[in-house]
Amino acid sequence: MARKIVVIGSGAAGMTAASSARATDKEAEITVFTEEEYVSYSPCAIPFVLEGKIKDFQSIVMHDPAFYRNERNIDVRVKTKVASVDSEAKTVTLEDGSSIPYDSLILATGGTVFVPPIEGADLPGVFKVRFINDGMMIQEAMKTCKTVVVAGGGVIGLEIAVALKHAGLKVIVAEMFPQVIPRICDADMAAKVQSELEREGVEFLMGKPLGAIKGSGKVESVIVGDKEYKCDMVIMATGVRANLQIPNQLGFEIGPLGAVHVTSTLQPYRRGRVVKDVYLAGDVVMCENAAAPGPTMSQLGATAVRQGRVAGINAAGGYATFPAVLSAWISQVGEIQIAGTGLSKGLADYYGLQVVEGCAEGLSRARYYPGGTEVIVKLLAEKESRRIVGAQILGREDINGKINWLTAAIMKGVTVDEFVSSFENAYCPPTSMVRDVVCVAAENLMRKL
Repeated sequence: MARKIVVIGSGAAGMTAASSARATDKEAEITVFTEEEYVSYSPCAIPFVLEGKIKDFQSIVMHDPAFYRNERNIDVRVKTKVASVDSEAKTVTLEDGSSIPYDSLILATGGTVFVPPIEGADLPGVFKVRFINDGMMIQEAMKTCKTVVVAGGGVIGLEIAVALKHAGLKVIVAEMFPQVIPRICDADMAAKVQSELEREGVEFLMGKPLGAIKGSGKVESVIVGDKEYKCDMVIMATGVRANLQIPNQLGFEIGPLGAVHVTSTLQPYRRGRVVKDVYLAGDVVMCENAAAPGPTMSQLGATAVRQGRVAGINAAGGYATFPAVLSAWISQVGEIQIAGTGLSKGLADYYGLQVVEGCAEGLSRARYYPGGTEVIVKLLAEKESRRIVGAQILGREDINGKINWLTAAIMKGVTVDEFVSSFENAYCPPTSMVRDVVCVAAENLMRKL
C-alpha cells in the first residue's frame, strides 16, 4: 500500500519537503494543505515587486497547484485550513470537519509577523509583509498613499523602505533599537547602511518604539516616542514568531527561543520522547548554532529549503539529518549590499564568547580597473581558540560569494591563522583585487589576537 504523506504549509519548506518526498518515494500519496491562494513563491521578492524592479507578483510565483499535480503527482489543496491533528490516530482534520489519514506528517506552518499590542494596530492601512497577498494589498494602497511609516529597521523593513521611497512615497522608519539591523549586524556596519538610506531620503526614528497608531476609520498618524507623525500607511516589519498553533495542540516541546525543539532528523519531542512519523521544517523550528554552543533561530529561505529536503526524505522513508547552522544572510538595500554569517558582536556576547575583530576596506575590482566600488569586511574570532566565528560584509556588487566563502570556513572551525595561510582566492582585475579584502581583514585580525 502506498505511503500517505501529508504536508501542512506551502512555503519554501513545505513545497521542498513535498518534492523531496516524491523524489524519495515514487509511489507515495502526497497531499499539501495550505491556507494560502498561491504556492511556490519567495516572500523575499515582495519589496522588489513593490519597487518595480520585478514586473508583477505573478512573476515571482514559480509553480501552481496544476504543475505539482501534473508534473510531480502531488495534490496541493489551497485555501484549506487544517483545524487539528491527532498524532495517535495519525489523522488531520480540516476546518470543514473532514478527516485525512497519514503515515507521515510534515509540519511546515512557518511563522507569523509579530504585531505589537498597541492602539490602532487593527486600523485599515496597517499592513504586514509576509505573504504575496500582503504585497498585493500594499501595492493597491500605494496608489493613494503619500507617507508611510515602516515599523522595524531589520533587513525586510529597510528593503520595504527603499522600495516605497523609490516608488515616490515619503518614508519614515521607526526602530526601537539604537541601530538598524539589530542583533545580526554590528553598530558600525549598520550605521553605514542607515547613512546610505538617509542619503536616499528615508527618515529614521531610532531608539523609540511605535507607541500607537491613530486615525478615524483609517491610519492618519502614529505616535513614536512622545511625538506624533502624520502618515497614510503603516507597515509592520517587526519580526517573525513561529506559528505554534498545531505544535502546542500536539504538546510538542517548545525551546527557549519560542520554536519547536527537534532532533537532527527534524522530529519533535513530547515529554522528552521523540514523536514518530512527524517532521518539521522552516520557521517553526529552533536550530542549533554552529558558531557557538546553544540554540538559534534561522528563519531564512535558504534554511527552509534545506530543512524541507531533510523532512521530505525522512517522511518518505529515507534518512537525512540537518546540522547546526550559521544563518548566512544577505540583503540588497538600495544600491548597497549588506551580508553576514555566524555571530555578530552582540550575538557573541549573548553566547558568552570573547571575540576580537579585524576589519579591512578595499575595492570590488583591481584599483586600476574602472567601475570598482568600496568593499568593507569585518571578521570576528573567538579570543582563546582563534577560531573565526562571524563575518559581515558591506559593498555594492558581488559580495554573495565572499560571505559564502566565509560561511564554509566558519562551519569547518577554521582559525584565522589557517585562513591566512591556506585559503586561496581567485583573481582577475574585473572581479577582485589581487589580495582579496577578506584576506586583508583576516591578516589584520591575526595581528590583533
